[in-house]
Amino acid sequence: MNPLVATLERIFVGELRPLEPEGQMSGIFKQLVCGPVRLGEGGLEGDRQGDRVHHGGPQKALHHFPADHYAVFRRRWPELAALLNPGVLGENVSTTGLDEHRVCIGDIFRIGSARVQVSQPRQPCWKISHRLGVDEASRFVAQQGLTGWYYRVLDAGTLQQGDSMELLERPSPELSLARYWSVINEHRPDAGLLRRIAAAPGLAPDKAARLSERAAWLDAHGGSSD
Repeated sequence: MNPLVATLERIFVGELRPLEPEGQMSGIFKQLVCGPVRLGEGGLEGDRQGDRVHHGGPQKALHHFPADHYAVFRRRWPELAALLNPGVLGENVSTTGLDEHRVCIGDIFRIGSARVQVSQPRQPCWKISHRLGVDEASRFVAQQGLTGWYYRVLDAGTLQQGDSMELLERPSPELSLARYWSVINEHRPDAGLLRRIAAAPGLAPDKAARLSERAAWLDAHGGSSD
């Protein structure tokens, strides 16, 4: 396996703050952490999520979003250039050089003294549009596949800026996050392919179950997802 190494450039955590004007509490507002921070099964120490159904928990303990994507956003919305910097979309860790084409479902990384596994991409939601003040932002992120991804924590540890991120294991080299995102968003994906993806080591159990259910539905309806 070719080595895949990156540098942990930024770490972010956040307390809950209200999203105006509705007042719904959210953890999307993050602050840069300059010293060591503990990473456990539930995420980074000091980090909170307002919507525990869709964010956080063991399968979404750590959110990684490539810093490289912000250049794409600044080209799309140049008027927001001052806002569009790492941390604004609620990510916990930021790097350059890693993206959805280079990272695969089930990849196991060493980050600092912790060991983590890629469990799923982030599903862009309305909070991205709300945070940026752009109605189309969440849809643009989804269409472009600029999702970032989540890790589960296999071994707790401590992270800090400048730590190395090293790929330790890659059980599904054919299943990049970009490939996964492309297949699940097809109108009529192949049912057999969905089942193979559902069986991929490390995929979040709820995602695997949904893919298996969709495959069964496709089989029962002649391969159509209509």
